[in-house]
Formats: sequence, structure tokens, C-alpha cells
Amino acid sequence: MSSKNYSQLIADYVFQSNGKEMSSRVLHEAKRSLMNYFAVAFASGKDETITKAIAVFSRFSADTTASIVGRNTKTDMLNAAALNAMAANVFDFDDTHIPTIIHPTAPVASAILALSQTQKISGSDFLRALVLGMEIECRIGNAISPMHYSRGWHITSTCGVFGSAMAAGKLLNLNAQQLNWALGSASAQASGLVETLGTMSKSMSVGNAARNGLLSAILAEQNFTGPDFPLDGERGFLRVFGENPKLESLLDGLGSQWEVLNNTYKPYPCGVVLNPVIQACLELHHQFMVMAGKVESIEFIELTGNPLLRQRTDRPAIRTGRESQVSAQHAVGVSLMRGKAGLAEFSDQAVNDVAVRALSEKLRFIDDASMSVDAVKVSFKMRDQAVSEVEVAHAKGSLADPLSDFDLEQKLRELAAYGKNGYQAQALIEQIWAIEKMTDVGQLMLLAA
Repeated sequence: MSSKNYSQLIADYVFQSNGKEMSSRVLHEAKRSLMNYFAVAFASGKDETITKAIAVFSRFSADTTASIVGRNTKTDMLNAAALNAMAANVFDFDDTHIPTIIHPTAPVASAILALSQTQKISGSDFLRALVLGMEIECRIGNAISPMHYSRGWHITSTCGVFGSAMAAGKLLNLNAQQLNWALGSASAQASGLVETLGTMSKSMSVGNAARNGLLSAILAEQNFTGPDFPLDGERGFLRVFGENPKLESLLDGLGSQWEVLNNTYKPYPCGVVLNPVIQACLELHHQFMVMAGKVESIEFIELTGNPLLRQRTDRPAIRTGRESQVSAQHAVGVSLMRGKAGLAEFSDQAVNDVAVRALSEKLRFIDDASMSVDAVKVSFKMRDQAVSEVEVAHAKGSLADPLSDFDLEQKLRELAAYGKNGYQAQALIEQIWAIEKMTDVGQLMLLAA
């Protein structure tokens, strides 16, 4: 056991931070994260997962103070935090922190947006709290990666609850002791399993990360106590959920090296390891213009990539659009066949496309641990032709080839349209870029509802 109390040191930092250590680049990246958050939440405007959750949650709603993105439904603060986090994560189209694969914005932004509809919060305070929450959840993720995710824990959910607790705690003006207690209550509610990927259940734990983090901060505000070492104690989160956790990751460079700068945004609605696969297959489609009538002439399609690609996406017998978001077989088949990879290509209808299924059966994997998760080599062999290969060193949307500000604006416009809610996004886009000037950030949710 270290003589340091890492948990309290994190709480101390969150308490002491006034945001002046955050550069304009850091704050701008937080805005980009927020832009992407609203985009992916809008996409779920008619999704049955969120519709069913709203119907059930509304039976237990305490009041109607908080909004749901892209819906005309209002509910209480805790339920809104959960439902908006679920909405932002349901299509697996949200942001991704490298290297942990945490989707950092959904739990944190959902919690403090809900809070902002119950008390007046300035845009500058909101933005700084968002950065702090994302920083803490990702540093905790760094400390237990890669074993934690590989073991089967859904890291967005397990670490996201700490980020939402710290962001909400900052906006509630908790002192350092109360912030550590909030970490303690969050640690008692950290959960989520990779086994749920491809099902509605996956969204539940992401929603709980937002709701329970916010609840932990509210409890701490009332001096609801917790353990002294919630993260690094002998039976604390890091030692129970991790193996030989890297405690130094919690503090090294804290306040000067920012995890939000390691955030990425997806051009396709699927697991991040599939982004380079789709990019390569779209290029092959345009080379060969693969059509249903040629499927029988294809001998094989081979993916060479990081072992995580096979481990997380080797799912040949999928039945639903939700499952297709984490299926390499489907991603390869649909992008080669249709030359597109939007939300419509990861729907129940696309999964049941006979030609896509036939093409997906040609797939095989080769693991190469030396390759990064945003790289892949796709080999494609048609009868009586030489093997064709497309190699993607850094997928579009990765840290090396990020989506531009304009790309993110377009993503928000397109996904709002996909949600079929008739929403005009321009006013929200303008407010996000100018969020520091807002005196009441709760107005963002009124624009988004």
C-alpha cells in the first residue's frame, strides 16, 4: 500500500481547480465533445430502447424539471441524467478516449446538464466541470487498463460514474472531503459488463453512470460519508476492478496533461475498432463496385488488426441492428455491398439483407498485436483475380486524422434529421461554440428538447 491517499489527492485537485490551468485548446476540445454528444443523442429520437426506458422511468419520476434530448418528454433530474446518457450511447456513435476506449462525454455531460436545469450554472463553470469530470474518469481508466476492459468490465460505465460525480460535485461547490465521499458512493455503484454489448442492457449501465454519479454528489452535499480510500484502498475500486493498477496514472501531469485531448469522434455508428475496417471496405467497394451478383465469386475477405478487433467484433450470427454495431462480419458485408456505413446500414433491416449476410460469411481474422486499434489491413480476393489489399494506418476520426469542427457540426445536423424530430440544429451549434458566454447553461437543454 502506498503512503499516498490518491483518492483524497484527486478530490483535493478537483476542489482547488479554478479552470485557469485549462488552455483554450482544452476548452475547445470540450466543446467538440459536447457537439458530438448532442449529435449522437439526437439520433436516438425514435429509438425503441430509449422509448421503452422513458416509459418505465416515467412511472417513478419525482417531477418534470429536466429535458430529454430530441424528445418532448420532461422528467426529474436523476432520470434525465440516465436517459440522456443512454440516448448518447445507444448507437455506439459517441466519442472514444484513447487508449482506454471509454466514451467519456455521455456520463459526465448528461449528469451536469440535468443539474443545470435545477440550478443556474454559467457556461464557463459548466465547461470547466465537464473537463474535470472527463479528466478523472479517463485517468481512473488509464490506471486499470487494459486488464479491466479485457476482463469484461464495460469501462465507460465503471469509470464514468466517477467522472459524473466529480463534475457534479464541482458545480455543487463540494469541499475536498465531500468530493472524496462522492468518490466513495460512486465506487459502490460502479458496474457494467461487456457481455451486454449489442443489447439494450448495455445502455442501462451507461445511464446509471450518469445518474449514480450525480446522486453521489448530491448525497455528499448532505455529508453522506464514504471510505477514506475509495479508489486506492486495499479493497477499493482500483484493486478490486483492476490488476496491479497503475496508481501513478491518477496524478502524473494532473492539471497540465489533459485527457480530453485524447478524445476522438466516430464517423461510423459502431465500435471504434471497426472504424478502420469500414474505411478500408468502402475504398474496396469503390474499386470493385461489389454487387450481390458477384458475391459467389469472392473467395475470402481477411482482416489483419489488433487482437481487440477480433475479441470484440467476431460476431457472425447477429440478429439485430444493435448487435451489428459490434460485428465485423456485418460491418464488412454492409460497407462492401452498399458503399455506405451510416445508421441505416446498422439497422435491423440491414442485418436481414441476404446479400450482406452472404458476403459477411467470407470473413476471417488475423491478429497482429503490433497494430494499433485504429489501423487495419483488409485483403480481398475474387476468383481469377490477384489479392487486393487496403491498409489503413490511422482511421478517419482517430487522433491522427480527427474529425474537423465542421464535420462535427454536420454530424449533429445529420443525426438530428435521422432522429426524425424535425429539429433545426443551427441555434444549438452556435450556443455550444459560445458556451462560455452563457449565464444559464440550462438553456442548452431547452434548445435541444
